[in-house]
Amino acid sequence: MHDNIRTTSPDILTLALNRRSALLGTLGLLALPATHAVAAAPAKSKQPHSDVWPHASHVPGGVARLSLGPSAKRPAAFAGDVPLLVLGDAIEWTALVGIPLAATPGDASITVRAENGSERQVAYTVADKQYREQRLTVAPRTVDLSPEDEARYVRERDHLTGVMATLTDLRPDASLQMRVPVPGRRSSSFGLRRVFNGQSRNPHSGMDIAAGTGTAVLAPLPGRVIDTGDYFFNGGTVWLDHGGGLLTMYCHLSRVDVKVGDALKTGEQLAAVGATGRVTGPHLHWSVMLNRAMVDPALFIAA
Repeated sequence: MHDNIRTTSPDILTLALNRRSALLGTLGLLALPATHAVAAAPAKSKQPHSDVWPHASHVPGGVARLSLGPSAKRPAAFAGDVPLLVLGDAIEWTALVGIPLAATPGDASITVRAENGSERQVAYTVADKQYREQRLTVAPRTVDLSPEDEARYVRERDHLTGVMATLTDLRPDASLQMRVPVPGRRSSSFGLRRVFNGQSRNPHSGMDIAAGTGTAVLAPLPGRVIDTGDYFFNGGTVWLDHGGGLLTMYCHLSRVDVKVGDALKTGEQLAAVGATGRVTGPHLHWSVMLNRAMVDPALFIAA
C-alpha cells in the first residue's frame, strides 16, 4: 500500500456491526492492504463552514451535521437504537451522525428525544458516491483462511465488536479538528473498493499513511485507551475513546506504547508505525468511528 507502504486496511474493523457478514466486512476492511495512492471521488456534499469539524458530507462513509435547535438541556438523539454524539449549548444543539459505508442513498432520519420523553424525527438525505476500486496481491494465507486462522479471526471479531460498541459519557472538545497521527503521504484513500487476489472485499475503512517503521504515532485528540492487541488482519492495534461514541483506531503497529485505561492528550505518543498483520509494507492504517460507523478521517483534519 504504498510506495513504501503497502497497506492493509482494517477490514477487521470496518466490520459492519450488522452481524457476521457485516462484521466480517468491517474486520476485513481494517485488515486490507492498500497500495499506491488512489484518490477517492470528490464528495458532492457542501461544506459551507470550513472551520467546523467534522465537515459535513452526506454520503456513505460521511458525517451528517443535523441541527436540533435550542433546548435548556442536551437532547438525546438516536440512529435506530444507537445513541448519537450531540454537541452545542442551550442556543443550538447539533447531532453528528456517522453514515455507514453500506448506507443506501436516499431519505434517512434520526430520532430526537426530549427530556419529557417526547420524540420527533429529523430528516436528511444521503447522496450517492462512487468510490474507486483497487486490486491488490497479498499472501494467499490472508485471503483464504485456514481453519486455525478462521477460528482466530472469529474470536477477534467477537472481541472487537464489543470494543466498537463503547459508549462513554466523556465529551470531546468543542472542536473536533484532529491532528494527523503521523506525517506522510496518504497511500490509500477511504472508501476504496478492494479486490484481493481477485476476490472482492469490503471497502477500505480508514486512511493509510505512508511512514517508515518506528515512526511515532500521536493521539489526534484527547482520549482514553480502550483496547490494544495483535490481530490477524490488523496486526498491532490501539483503540482510543474520545467520548460520546467517537473512537479512533491505529493498525499494523510495530510497537504499542500504551495500555488500556491510559488517558492521552492531543499529540502524546501511543505507538510506532509498522508492517504487522495483513500488509504489503510499513504504514499506518487510521480509522475513525462515529456511532459505530466507520467514517472518512479526512473530514476531521485540515486539507
